[in-house]
Amino acid sequence: MFVVDGKDRPKALVTAPLRGEGFARLQDLADVVYDPWIDQNPLRMYSSAQLAERAASEKADILVVEADIVGREVFERPLMAVAATRADPVNVDIPAATAAGVPVLRCPGRNADAVAELAVAFIFALNRHIASADADVRAGEIYRDGRIPYQRFRAWELSGRTAGLVGLGSVGRALRWRLEGLGMTVVAHDPYSDEAKLSLEEVLARADVLSLHAAVTPQTTGMIGADQFAAMRDGSLFVNTARAQLHDTDALVEALRSGKLAGAGLDHFVGEHLPVDHPLTAMPNVILTPHIGGATWDTECRQASLVADDVARLVVGDKPSNLVNPEVYE
Repeated sequence: MFVVDGKDRPKALVTAPLRGEGFARLQDLADVVYDPWIDQNPLRMYSSAQLAERAASEKADILVVEADIVGREVFERPLMAVAATRADPVNVDIPAATAAGVPVLRCPGRNADAVAELAVAFIFALNRHIASADADVRAGEIYRDGRIPYQRFRAWELSGRTAGLVGLGSVGRALRWRLEGLGMTVVAHDPYSDEAKLSLEEVLARADVLSLHAAVTPQTTGMIGADQFAAMRDGSLFVNTARAQLHDTDALVEALRSGKLAGAGLDHFVGEHLPVDHPLTAMPNVILTPHIGGATWDTECRQASLVADDVARLVVGDKPSNLVNPEVYE
């Protein structure tokens, strides 16, 4: 057990962005060296060897990371815990941590509200043609082609329409209550949720808006392709604030070109990059954002609280709540 109020307090190297009351509690629990990757210019993300070197130089007992790679080299030094501010800490070598007896903590739901809000923004913007209308005003084309805006930008109201969610984890649930609050009927497909028993085919057939919130696995990669777009309702909207690997981008382009889909909103691209000459960039009924779904100050407050809660349990010898590798306690 570590002594929190004395000289034997643990030392934490924090390279993830934290703020708010949770960060203050973490500072009460440990001596914190705060050096978040997101504040660095040029951008800095440690390799495992670099992080191990930094942890050794700081004599850190606890690491709190977001983007840095935590591999075998890190676990060669004694650590009390590694906290990854992700729901799925893919940047941490879990087998190496377990072999070293180091608990790995995660932050489930840390950005669920943020991503859900972006999905709502996509749906509103696509349905009401906000980007195109804004572009017309800026270009002095309010009466484009001799037609008034009321003619060009009419839309169905969302109330009374149906939203289909693929994935009903923390983000899907956060989006569901928001859309229900707008008067939409929400249906969902998720084989791991008792609240989402519809098949994917049933969801596709019913949805006026389809929004993806699944994790990328061998089973979900490319799950929305040409056949699935063809099965959707004519004039429906497609939103993906999860990962681009879930859909076939070429099939999406064709569905938009043919008019099968009325619009699409995307917050992620494979490799975090979309070529400027990609067909999607020229489509006025497509909204593209560069993976900003979780980019809120509130996300940083929430992950700080989740980390602080589990570190508080650790320092008194209790088992953390958000533990990735419970084997270390067996």
